[in-house]
Amino acid sequence: MNKESKKREALQYHAEPTPGKIQVVPTKKYATQRDLSLAYSPGVAEPCLAIAENVEDVYKYTAKGNLVAVISNGTAVLGLGDIGPEAGKPVMEGKGLLFKIFSDIDVFDIEVDTKNVEEFIQTVKNIAPTFGGINLEDIKAPESFEIERRLIEELDIPVMHDDQHGTAIISSAALINALELAGKKAEDVKMVVSGAGSAAIACTDLYVSLGVKVENILMYNSKGLLTKDNPSLSDLQLKYAIDGAKIELVEAVKGSDVFIGLSSGNILSPEMLLSMAKNPIVFAMANPNPEIDYNLAVETRKDVIMATGRSDFPNQVNNVLGFPYIFRGALDVRATKINEAMKMAAVKALAILAKEPVPEQVNVAYGATKLGFGQEYIIPKPFDPRLITVVAPAVAKAAMESGVAKNPITDWAAYEDKLRERMGNDNKMVRLITNRAKLDPKKVVFAEADQLNVLKAAQIVHEDGIGIPVLLGSRETILELKAELGFDAELEIIDPKTDGEEARRNRFAESFWQSRGRRGVSKLDAEKFMRERNYFAAMMVNEGEADALVTGYSRSYPSVVKPMLQLIDKAHGASLIATANMMLTSRGPMFLSDTAININPSSEDLVNIALMTAKTAKMFGIEPVIAMVSYSNFGSSSHQNASKVRDAVAYLHKNHPDMVVDGEIQADFALNSEMLQEKFPFSKLAGKKVNTLVFPNLESANITYKLMKELNKSASIGPIMMGMDKPVHIVQLGASVEEMVNMAAIAVIDAQEKENKKNKLAK
Repeated sequence: MNKESKKREALQYHAEPTPGKIQVVPTKKYATQRDLSLAYSPGVAEPCLAIAENVEDVYKYTAKGNLVAVISNGTAVLGLGDIGPEAGKPVMEGKGLLFKIFSDIDVFDIEVDTKNVEEFIQTVKNIAPTFGGINLEDIKAPESFEIERRLIEELDIPVMHDDQHGTAIISSAALINALELAGKKAEDVKMVVSGAGSAAIACTDLYVSLGVKVENILMYNSKGLLTKDNPSLSDLQLKYAIDGAKIELVEAVKGSDVFIGLSSGNILSPEMLLSMAKNPIVFAMANPNPEIDYNLAVETRKDVIMATGRSDFPNQVNNVLGFPYIFRGALDVRATKINEAMKMAAVKALAILAKEPVPEQVNVAYGATKLGFGQEYIIPKPFDPRLITVVAPAVAKAAMESGVAKNPITDWAAYEDKLRERMGNDNKMVRLITNRAKLDPKKVVFAEADQLNVLKAAQIVHEDGIGIPVLLGSRETILELKAELGFDAELEIIDPKTDGEEARRNRFAESFWQSRGRRGVSKLDAEKFMRERNYFAAMMVNEGEADALVTGYSRSYPSVVKPMLQLIDKAHGASLIATANMMLTSRGPMFLSDTAININPSSEDLVNIALMTAKTAKMFGIEPVIAMVSYSNFGSSSHQNASKVRDAVAYLHKNHPDMVVDGEIQADFALNSEMLQEKFPFSKLAGKKVNTLVFPNLESANITYKLMKELNKSASIGPIMMGMDKPVHIVQLGASVEEMVNMAAIAVIDAQEKENKKNKLAK
C-alpha cells in the first residue's frame, strides 16, 4: 500500500462508521418508564443524598471507581511533538481503548488547551471529582515532572504519567531478569543511558531503586554526556551529570555492562557492542528504529541479552504490560496515589511472571514450542492472560501495605476470579490468531479476488504479513480494483480460464481424473471443472502450488463446498468433515459445531465432531470445556434426537475420560454455571466455564451462530473446516472483509499445523 492509501485507510478507520474510537454505554436497564424514573428524576435524588451525607458513597453509586481520565495538552504527542490538544485527541482515545481491552477500565479522554503548568494543574484538580484515577499523557518535559508531582501531592486519587513510568516499570522488570541471566548484580554494573528525557530519567531513577549506583551511570542527551557545568540541564538531569571532561559515547560503552537506549535509531554500532563487557545487556527502546537492530546485535554477539520497543522481536518493552494493571489494582483498593511501592510491586510481579511456565495459549499465539525464561524471554508477552491476575493484585497489596488503600481486599481468591471475569468481555483472540499467522506466513489462494471486498481482504493479509496472497480471477478486473485501492504490491494473479493457463489446467485435470476416475469423473469432466476457479484453486493446494485456500464470498456454501469435498481427501484418521465457528463473545471465545456440513449427525458422528472441535480449540491454546446441547437435560426426554446426544456423551466418558464434556444439556444450563451447579452438581461441567457447544443437528448450530452474530454483534470466525487433509476454508456468502481476513489467518495457522504434523511424521 502506498503512502496515500495508508493515510486514507487510517483516516477512514477513525471516521467510520462512527467518528472516534470510544463511546459511552449504559450499564443499567432503561427500557421502561420505571427504569428511567430510577435512572434520573425522581429516583436519582436518593444516591445524591447518600453521597452528600458520605462522600465515599460516590464509589458505591456511580462509575467513579472504574473511571480514569487520560489527560494531555498535546505538547509531546508520540514522535509528532507539540501538535496541540485537538490533534492529540486520537492518541488519547487510543489509550482509552487499551485501558478497556486490557483491564476493563472505562476512560474519558480530556484534552486541555494550555501550556501553562499552573493552569493545567488547576484544570485537572477541578475535574478530579469525576474520576477514580488520572493518567497523564504526552506532556513535554520538564513541565510533565512538575505537573505530576503537584497532582500526586494535591489529589487523593491515583495519578501517573505513563510516558515516564510505564517504560521505567517494564524495563526494570526486564533488567532484573537480564542481570540474573548475565550473572551480575545491580550494584556492580556500569550503565550507559542514551537519552535524557522524561522516560530516560524515570527509568534511571527506578534502576537506582533496584540497586544500580548513580556513580556507575553515564547519561547522554543529543548534545553529549551530561556534565554539571552545563547550565541547560534541569535539576532532574543534574542528578546524573558528572564532573570532569566529556566522554564520547563510543568510549563510554567500552567495558560497560548495560546500555539503555531511549534516544534515536542506529547509534550503537556493532563495534561498540563488541567493546562491552561479557554478557552485555542492551535495551534499545527507540521506536520504530532501535539504537541497534535486534538481528544485527545477536549476530554480533551471541551473549547479548537484548530488548527493544518492537513487537516483532523478542523481549518487547511495551507499556501495555503495566499501566492497565497498575491502575486496575490501584482502583480496586481505592488507592489515594500510585506510589513507589506500587510501581516496584508491578516491576517484581512482571519479573517473577517471566520465570513461570507459560500457558499454552501464549505459546500458540507466538508460534513457540515452549516459551521459557532465557535470553529471548525476560519479560512476559503482552497477550499473556495472567497479567491482570498477577500485576493488579501485586499493586493492590502494595497499596494496602504502604497505607494508601481506602478499600482493602480481604478475599484474594475472589478478587482474582473477578479479574478473570472482567476480561471475559475482551477478545484478544483475533490479535492472537493474526500474530501467530504472521510468524510463518503461507501462500493463500483467494479464489474470488476480482470481487472488491475479497481483494481488500487480500490486501490486508499481504500488508499485515499474515500470508502471501495468490489472486484468482479476471486479471483486468483485479488490476483495476488494485489501482482503486492503492494496492500496488506485485502479487501472483491467475485467471484459470485464459489460454495461458491451459497447460496447468490440463495437468490439474489429469491429476484429478487419475484420483477420481473410479468415482464417476471422466477426463472431459475433469478438464471442464478446471476452468472453474474453486476447482482450480483447490488443485493448486492439492498439488502444493499454494499452502491454503479461502473462498465462498460470492457463492452459496453448498456450491463451494462441493468441489472441496470432491478434490480434497479427509485427513488421516478422520471419518467425516465438519465445521466449527469461533464466536468472540462477551464471555470469551466460544466454539460452535457443526455449523455448515452435517445435517443430522448420528451419535457416532457427534462423537467425532466433539473430538475434532476439541482439537481445534486446543490449536488456539484453549482447553475445551464441551457441552453437548439439546432440548433435553440428562435424560429428561427419551426421543431419539436427545438420546443420540446422550449416547455420544456416554461413549466420550468411557473412551475419553480426561475430556471435559457432558450432556445432553440445554443451552441455558450449559452457559449459566450457577444454574448448572445447583440443578446438576454431578455434571463434569459443574464449576467450569463452558467454551464449546456441540449441537445435535445443522439447523440448530447454524441458526444459533447467525443469531449470535447479528443480535449480539458477536464476531464470528469460520466456518473452520475440520477433518480435511489440506487447509481449505470457506467463508459464508457475503462475508465481511474482517471475516475473510480472519479466515485467511485461520487458513495460515491450519497450514502451519499440517506442515508441523507432516514434519513430525517424517522424522
